[in-house]
Amino acid sequence: MPRKPTRRAHLQKAQPAFSHEHDTKKSKSKRKEPHSSSEDEDFEGVVQADFAFFDPKPDDFHGVKVLLQTYLDNKEWDLSSFVDLILQQTTVGTVIKIEDDEDNGIYGFVSALNLHRYKDCKCMMEVKEFLLKMCQDSDKKDKLKSYFGERAAHVGLLVSQYVVNLPPQLLPPLYDGLFDEITWATEDEPTEELRKSFRFKYYLLVSKVYKHKGDPKKKVGSSNEEDVIYLKPEDEIFHNLSAWSFCFPLRGQQVTTNEASLDFDS
Repeated sequence: MPRKPTRRAHLQKAQPAFSHEHDTKKSKSKRKEPHSSSEDEDFEGVVQADFAFFDPKPDDFHGVKVLLQTYLDNKEWDLSSFVDLILQQTTVGTVIKIEDDEDNGIYGFVSALNLHRYKDCKCMMEVKEFLLKMCQDSDKKDKLKSYFGERAAHVGLLVSQYVVNLPPQLLPPLYDGLFDEITWATEDEPTEELRKSFRFKYYLLVSKVYKHKGDPKKKVGSSNEEDVIYLKPEDEIFHNLSAWSFCFPLRGQQVTTNEASLDFDS
């Protein structure tokens, strides 16, 4: 069910760099994001898909789970419960679909989960265990422990996945909408406890990149930004804004689209 409009109806978002129509109501159910594509040389004509932003709901379970299959590499963990957390948080989070699509396919989503609020959930404990195991830098591991420990109440785990050919023009309104919802949640949620749970001071992200193997002629410790290929364009921005980061290799899968590894926070 769409949420009732509040003061969001009086806010005007910046227009993305392509023609689209959307409302400014609190509900995302009617916000369209049309996009035309004619890049396939083997296909003559234009294919237009009307993408729309929706609130998460239980029916989105399988689509979101498919997008998160390799979120923790090949680790066996309670992914289903993790997806449930994302879908149960309807006031902060968005799923992307094609409007009036009978298959109800999920083409992307974004959400932010408070680490303290969900600290006792098995899936969140497994995320913590995995990241601490993968972090080999002792100083950064101590920082990471604090984010899952004494700072957890102020940390949001920012989770975002989408299909590789999602039009990039959808990304600015997708993230703008998320951060707007976080701001609104600090005032609109029914209890003070819930309102406080969205007052994030830090964001923790797990993302995936390609990283070229080091040049044996380079000196030890030297680095080059060109060595990293960001499969999701927004990740380069987040990485540049982050306070610290660490990398770890994928162990149980071949690197495919949207799959390499980088973890950072800002």
